[in-house]
Amino acid sequence: MNGCVHEPEQPWTVGTAPGIFPSIGHGIALFRRPLEFLKSLPPQGDLVEIRLGPQRAWMVCHPELVHRMLRDSRTFDKGGPQYERLRALMGDGVVTCPHAEHRRQRRLLQPTFHPSNVSGHTALMAEEAAALCGDWRDGQEVDVSAAMLGMTTRLISRVLLSDSLSPAAADEVRHCLAAIVRGLFVRTIVPVDVLFRIPTPANRRYRRAVERVRELIDAAIAERRRGAPRDDLLGLLLAAADTEDGEPPVTDREVHDQLVSLLLTGSESSSMCLASTFSLLGRHPEVERRLHAEIDTVLAGRLPDVDDLPRLVYTRSVVTETLRHSPPGWLFTRVTTRETEFAGRRLPRGATVLYSPYLLHHDPASFPEPDRFLPERWLEGEAAPGPHGALIPFAAGSRKCIGDLFSMAEMTVALAAITGRWRLRHPSGRVAPPRPGATLGPRSLTMICAPRTDAPDGTAPHAVAQVPEAAAAASGAEKAGRDGDNGVHHA
Repeated sequence: MNGCVHEPEQPWTVGTAPGIFPSIGHGIALFRRPLEFLKSLPPQGDLVEIRLGPQRAWMVCHPELVHRMLRDSRTFDKGGPQYERLRALMGDGVVTCPHAEHRRQRRLLQPTFHPSNVSGHTALMAEEAAALCGDWRDGQEVDVSAAMLGMTTRLISRVLLSDSLSPAAADEVRHCLAAIVRGLFVRTIVPVDVLFRIPTPANRRYRRAVERVRELIDAAIAERRRGAPRDDLLGLLLAAADTEDGEPPVTDREVHDQLVSLLLTGSESSSMCLASTFSLLGRHPEVERRLHAEIDTVLAGRLPDVDDLPRLVYTRSVVTETLRHSPPGWLFTRVTTRETEFAGRRLPRGATVLYSPYLLHHDPASFPEPDRFLPERWLEGEAAPGPHGALIPFAAGSRKCIGDLFSMAEMTVALAAITGRWRLRHPSGRVAPPRPGATLGPRSLTMICAPRTDAPDGTAPHAVAQVPEAAAAASGAEKAGRDGDNGVHHA
């Protein structure tokens, strides 16, 4: 005997969500009041049965069970209604591909998102953020949601495609993405295909948006094939398609699917988080004051560069708390590839299993006062991320978001660059809560610009700021890669 004492298995509870409607199941509740519906589930059990249309599904409500599921991607593969809809849009890129394909695809794409390359993109992030707010005026009303989506779309398109996607095309992708996101959510929670074949205006807008994004990507690929090689993700994919090193060839379809997947996911989630951040700052002036104090001290009127990331501690904490409070990726599905026992329940092969970062992030057992916006949770010496890693804005396990470090750096740089120059204020009246769709965040957030008159010299709006050169790899992003964390504490 080795003297080891094995902990007994926790007695998990399994229940059923109340309020099932014939044929629709819980779809009405999930569509009309999705966040309230999610919060109602944990009292029913650690694993709760719900109905999506005529289909039975299970919601995982305990963080330890969620991590067990995410670590076993062979048994709990990407699938279910959500990924069926996403595959129709994105094909089998790294975001949606089955387990058997994922390792090869991730290894192919990983160089673009290596910490050293993320560091090298910091100057580009600052440049796009400065360009976004460069022509704002005092008292101007800004559609913050559209502005953030425009910025993140331009940035990710430059990383993936250099200038092969023109500014006009990138703006068209932004408009298409808005239509796609609106249509994806209802297609996930009401997986009845016949409803979406009806030629309603909404269905036509969705189909046209999907077709147009594909056309724009195909045109960018064709233009690149006619031109000189570039050092970007498209160049990496085309080079892999032309090599013969014993690996399975990268097909034209895979090049297309990877670009569509990363362009859409790389623009939407970051833009939603930034829009949520500005909305929350507008309602929490004490947080905004502390954020301004750090930015003024660290940057002293210039744009952030890669060496500033480890010093923007509170700025990063504001982003992290937004990801906890209002995670853009708020609901995900998996599907079992074999019969398995989970939480003491036998799940058949092909069962749909869901988990919600929003639900986990708002569990008071993990995060006291979960509805409060408290960036101080993430400062050194304060509360840990919660038991069993309850903070999972980028998922976990082998299918964790490939762009987590890039996204954290992007949002930290953008927040520092914009709030170093501007305050954004809500118009008078009630602030509408964000409505979940395929992602969670404000869809039409209008705020009023006010210049930072208290900022250090050089940060006044329209001052000419030099975009810093990208520094070498020794950065906060690289430290995150070395530490092996989830990319939230270290941008």
